[in-house]
Amino acid sequence: MISSRVVTTPLLQQSTSAAIRRAFISNSPSSSFSSPLVRFGPFHFPTRAAPSLLRHCSSDSHSSSSSNLPKANPSSDKTTWRDMPEKDISRYLCETHARVFEHNRTWAAEKKRVDPEFFTKLSAGQNPEYLWIGCSDSRIPAEQITGLEPGHAFVHRNIANLVCNTDLNVMAVINYAVRHLKVKHIVVCGHYGCGGVKAAMTAKDLGILNPWLRNIRDVYRLHEKELDAIPDEEARYNRLVELNVIEQCKNVVKTAGVQQSYAANSYPIVHGWVFGFNDGLLRDLKIDFEGMLKDIQKIYNLVD
Repeated sequence: MISSRVVTTPLLQQSTSAAIRRAFISNSPSSSFSSPLVRFGPFHFPTRAAPSLLRHCSSDSHSSSSSNLPKANPSSDKTTWRDMPEKDISRYLCETHARVFEHNRTWAAEKKRVDPEFFTKLSAGQNPEYLWIGCSDSRIPAEQITGLEPGHAFVHRNIANLVCNTDLNVMAVINYAVRHLKVKHIVVCGHYGCGGVKAAMTAKDLGILNPWLRNIRDVYRLHEKELDAIPDEEARYNRLVELNVIEQCKNVVKTAGVQQSYAANSYPIVHGWVFGFNDGLLRDLKIDFEGMLKDIQKIYNLVD
C-alpha cells in the first residue's frame, strides 16, 4: 500500500485511483491505493505521485506493437473493463494510449504506400470545400462517414452541434472557414440518438450544461405545437433532432461572413444533415438555403 498526503480544497478528499475509476469507469468501492490529489469542484488533478501510473506510457517508448505491453484485459469491451481489477487500470491505460500511435503508424505507412507524395501535398496547405459543424459524439467521425480525405473538410464539433452567437469558438471557425478558406459548403450535421437533445428534453438540473442545453430547449419552445402533437416519444425526439439542425443552419445564415460571401460569390451554401446509427446513412433535410437567407435578412441583414 502506497500512502501519501492529499491536497484538497474544502471539498471531499479521495484517492487518485478512486478518481481514476470514476473518471474512466464508474463509481466503485474505495481503493487501497492512495496518492496526492488536488480537487477543484468536479475536477480531479493528480499531483506528485500520480504520474507514476502512466510513466511508462510515453508514445516514444512503444515503437513496437502494443501486444508487447502487459495485457490489462483480453477484451476492450466495456462490460469487462468496467470490472477490471484496480491494479490493472494503469496497464489498461497504457495499452489504449499506445494503440493510438500504433494505428497512426499503420495509417501513415498505408498513405505513403498508396501515394508517396501524400504528406508532401498535405503539408503544402489546406483548401477544403466543406465546413462541417457536427456533434462531439465519438461515433460520428466526419471524414469516415463521408469518405472525405484529410484536407477536404474543416471540422468543428460540440455537444449537439450548436451554433450559438455567444460561442466565440464556433463563430471564429465559421469566420475563418468562409473568409479565409473560402469553403463552398457549410454542413450542420446532427444525429438521431443525440444525448444532448435527449438531455434537453429531460426536466432535470444538469448544472454547467444548463446554459448550453437551453439552446435546444429554445428550439423545442419555438416548435412546441408541432412537437407536442407527436404522440410517440421516440418520433418526437427524432423530430427535435431535425428541428435543432434546421435552427442551427439559420444561426449560420445569420452570420455576416456567410451573408456577405454569398452576396459576392454565390457561396457558401448551407446544408442540414442528420446521421442515423441504425443504417449508417446521412439524411439530407433539403434546406431551402436561398429561401432561408431571404427570410432571415428581413431582420438580420448584414450585407452592406
